[in-house]
Amino acid sequence: MALHDTIVAPITAVGGAVALVRLSGPEAWRVAAKVFQPWPEAVEPRRATYGRAVTGEDGLALPFATGSSYTGEESVEISVHGSPASVRSLVEACLRAGARMAEPGEFTLRAFMNGRMDLTQAEGVRDLVAARTEAQLRRAALLREGGVRDLLSPARDALVGALAAVEASTDFSEEVGEVDVAGLTRRIESALVIIEEALRGARTSRLVRHGIHVVIAGRPNAGKSSLLNALVRADRAIVSDIPGTTRDTVEEEIEVDGVPVRLIDTAGLRASDDEIEQLGIERALGSMAAADAVLYVVDATCPWTEQERLEAGSHGRPWLLVANKSDLPRALSIERSVAVSAKTGQGLDAVREALSGWIGETDGGLVNERHVSLLEQASEAARHARDTLFQPVPHDLAAVALRQAVRLLGEVTGETTPPDVIERVFRDFCIGK
Repeated sequence: MALHDTIVAPITAVGGAVALVRLSGPEAWRVAAKVFQPWPEAVEPRRATYGRAVTGEDGLALPFATGSSYTGEESVEISVHGSPASVRSLVEACLRAGARMAEPGEFTLRAFMNGRMDLTQAEGVRDLVAARTEAQLRRAALLREGGVRDLLSPARDALVGALAAVEASTDFSEEVGEVDVAGLTRRIESALVIIEEALRGARTSRLVRHGIHVVIAGRPNAGKSSLLNALVRADRAIVSDIPGTTRDTVEEEIEVDGVPVRLIDTAGLRASDDEIEQLGIERALGSMAAADAVLYVVDATCPWTEQERLEAGSHGRPWLLVANKSDLPRALSIERSVAVSAKTGQGLDAVREALSGWIGETDGGLVNERHVSLLEQASEAARHARDTLFQPVPHDLAAVALRQAVRLLGEVTGETTPPDVIERVFRDFCIGK
């Protein structure tokens, strides 16, 4: 991207009552003056001006000075009516006036390049835009506020201090003396404690970002599709008394404790000569093997068979036995099961409690998959540096590992991140952010 260009894009969803179009770059005010009147002769940053765009409609123009805008550049945000035609006409006018269309994520990339945020905060912006649940929103907000940076900064400072001490004792041994091994060890271990703390939150972070996949499995006509519909409170899956109605997986998402839970209804497990049904059964078994947990549904009006016992626990995943149709007079009491009626809603709270138990704690995790890999490598490098100090080798060899650990922590926040990694991070952004 040519980061010295003046760029434009809508920064709100098109189709609402009001839309915002942002200009950013060295010519932002000049372009705005061409498309919005009256434009003040003496621009007062952060003071909105009411006027009319060249498209013929009225709105507000809000200028920002270099260093005080979202991107850190000279910027203008123009509000107009939110219709697609209105937004498109204003953007086209800005393009004719000398701006170019912003690439996906380019506003936030410029904010990162101009020091307005670090790379983890930029990732927080992306996650804020994508948040579907309250837990995702809370996590993204903490990331946007610099939570990862604040957590890792003391670790990086400790390792930088240790590196400086090793290099000083190597280069100026007569002035500073020998390496203080005990002191260096304390610094490195304090950094390791912080890194391990961050890594412990990785599971929680992944859970909040991606949720869990829960397969609804069982024999035909046990009421799997009815249970799915009851949990999502909608007629999402076809329900029929005819065994084998479900041939393919049916997926729907609900929210539990602020975490997305993807429910996957599957074909009934039984021996079948029907080729299509066999494919559905194979897909059901594959879904069970890949799931985070399984709701195994049985018909409470029928005895639980040995085959069902084997199927229910064969996948190696946490599972709950759900005895459906428990509202019927002939329903049986099935040991270690949750009695449920998908028809009346009886027992659904117990199923949701089980889902909540599988989710567990949702607070405390901030690092994402990119961070985890770098933190694991940084931890390994720091441990190697610590161990080197106690080996019969020159102490300056520890500096190599310490330098690597510092670089890896810098890659998390963006100080030492390679350009191709930065490009991958911003590739997932939408236009206008």
